[in-house]
Amino acid sequence: MNAVPVYLFLGFLDGGKTSFMHENLCDEGFMNGEKTLVVLCEEGEKELDTSRYVGGRNVTIVSVEDKEQLTEEFLEKEFKQSRAERVLIEYNGMWMLSDLAQVLPKNWQVYQIMMLADSQTFDMYNSNMRQLVYDKINACEVVFFNRCSDDTDKMKLHTIVRAINRRANIIYEYKDGTIEQDQIVDPLPFDINAPVIEVKDEDFGLLYLDAMDKPENYDGKTISFKALVARNGKMPKDTFVGGRFAMTCCVEDIRYVGFLCKWNKATTLANKGWYNVKAEVKAVKDKMFGNEVGPMFFVTEAKPAKKPEEETVYFS
Repeated sequence: MNAVPVYLFLGFLDGGKTSFMHENLCDEGFMNGEKTLVVLCEEGEKELDTSRYVGGRNVTIVSVEDKEQLTEEFLEKEFKQSRAERVLIEYNGMWMLSDLAQVLPKNWQVYQIMMLADSQTFDMYNSNMRQLVYDKINACEVVFFNRCSDDTDKMKLHTIVRAINRRANIIYEYKDGTIEQDQIVDPLPFDINAPVIEVKDEDFGLLYLDAMDKPENYDGKTISFKALVARNGKMPKDTFVGGRFAMTCCVEDIRYVGFLCKWNKATTLANKGWYNVKAEVKAVKDKMFGNEVGPMFFVTEAKPAKKPEEETVYFS
């Protein structure tokens, strides 16, 4: 059975979800002929009108009045009747995402999760409905703050999002329609000047990006991190790669990334085994780095470890 792509729009009442969906349904780049089922779980001020959309006949809109109506049987029935090829869901901000996960048909695959928020009311929701805010931001790939102005406290909005989700892109939309990408630089989540740089499981992606981009900053530093070991017969006996599987933008773009490690006991390590690695880093010029300078890890210790709760890491 073919996978059904699902695009999920999150946010609270009057946060701009419907308007954003409307813009996408009017966009020829997004609407290129696929039959689309739109599931509305919240009644906002703006209404969707299929007559205004590109290939409007290919868009079917259904409304869900209450959470009990949102069942796997209901979704499968509407999908079959619409003969759709993909699904857009405007989810109710007052419902937990775990409830949706329990009723999505098995072959429905979430391709993208976006959150829309009114910059003028978001702080109020965060103060009074923290659990619901966390639930939505923790899952999303992009947060759109709309209705921004010159007085918008972007640092506050940025801080709230980053406290929950370090990988989500943040975009600000102003009242005149202009768009601005979030440019606030987050400090590294580990102390690069510590005697031993302790890297948490979830922060490996940030270490990888920073060390590969600025290897000179790590020259002579000692680092401790958890790694999935990769070894094969073509490698020198004293060499392995210590890394993780990382997601750059979506589930279709997961790849293994890691650091070149040197250790005289490398042959004792199990391929695809998890280890707590401690190593001293040297910034060296090597053909493995395209004859450029890169971080070489000289391992002093590698102990078997339990795999992390989340095996995939992110680059933000």
